Amino acid sequence: MANLLTEILTDADANIGIGEYGLDASVLKVGNGADWSVHKFTLRGGQQEGVEVVWIDNGNLSFAILPTRGMGIWKARCGEINLGWDSPVKDPVHPAFINPLELGGLGWLKGFNEWIVRCGLSSMGAPGNDRMVDNNGNTSEIFLPLHGNIANIPARKLSLEVTDSEIIVRGEVLESMLFGPALLLTTEIRTGFGSGALTINDTVTNIGRNPTEHQLLYHINYGGSILQKDAKLVAPYKEVAPRDARAAEGIKSFADCEGPTAGFVEQVYFMELAGKRGSGETATLLRNAEGSEGSLLRYKLKDFPCFSFWKNTAALEDGYVAGMEPATGFPNARNFEREKGRVLTLKGGQSRATSITIETLNTKKAVRAAEVEIRALQKGAKPKVHSQPIAKFSP
Repeated sequence: MANLLTEILTDADANIGIGEYGLDASVLKVGNGADWSVHKFTLRGGQQEGVEVVWIDNGNLSFAILPTRGMGIWKARCGEINLGWDSPVKDPVHPAFINPLELGGLGWLKGFNEWIVRCGLSSMGAPGNDRMVDNNGNTSEIFLPLHGNIANIPARKLSLEVTDSEIIVRGEVLESMLFGPALLLTTEIRTGFGSGALTINDTVTNIGRNPTEHQLLYHINYGGSILQKDAKLVAPYKEVAPRDARAAEGIKSFADCEGPTAGFVEQVYFMELAGKRGSGETATLLRNAEGSEGSLLRYKLKDFPCFSFWKNTAALEDGYVAGMEPATGFPNARNFEREKGRVLTLKGGQSRATSITIETLNTKKAVRAAEVEIRALQKGAKPKVHSQPIAKFSP
């Protein structure tokens, strides 16, 4: 793979920030005929004022990276298939307008409209009380809001690389404070010319010298056209349990999705999945009712041993959405996850690298092949579905 171009778009250390940028196949003759392009621009008006966007089009799959919002991916499209969802939050919200502690720790939701958003890095999951060592060395009680900080921190470094086969966007996002966690996310988002897939390679590093806790979850969210009545999650589950009593009401059809339903209250299902022997690779699929469109997620269980399926099939106006969520733990309050041994600790200077790949499937043949692959993963497991929440998974 030959590197043909590298551009530094943002560098806080060098005080560099390129506001507008454009590159396409007419300028750089690469891509085997794919009509690809890269554009960087800044949104204006309302609460999106100042949000930077890097729009990638590989000639088949197009998607919008938000450096201002922790390198999340706002929305995407592959051919005729929409990826992402229509949130009541219409525009990407600048972090300056987000107060995570608002509404009892639910302020994160005021900026939630991305297709792919990270939750972490030092905490993720439900709001709740926890503890930390303060600047005087005392253990103090603190309140952790929903899903942590990373989605509301702008990238301090951003670069573009084009090779003879791929477009690669790299970024650095720093979640740090004095007397607290200092975690650096280094990410690369890469996609091949003409491909229907993208890969996110993330490395989280404790840049301090004291041990610090770390959690990470990918909230990967879908509305139409994949999500519809009788859309289905296909996953090689070994064990499934409802998060709470509300989710228990729908446990018999936990993998099936309803059409838009006014007044629907979210349901979440926690799962342990099976993977390939040796490699531990696993896959999950969300497909439409006909099995003609789907989104296939691949990753390794050593990276993300826990998986959640989130269904919020409310009215379209209220945010009709379902989410696949691989994670280091389940999205409970951090104190509960720590008790269950699912909160990681990074030693001083230690890094942890992970990878996920998401592929869009646009034919019945491709969807069927993915389902066959997932069923093969499940063959070695004896699936267990709990009708009620279990203490291992949720409070």
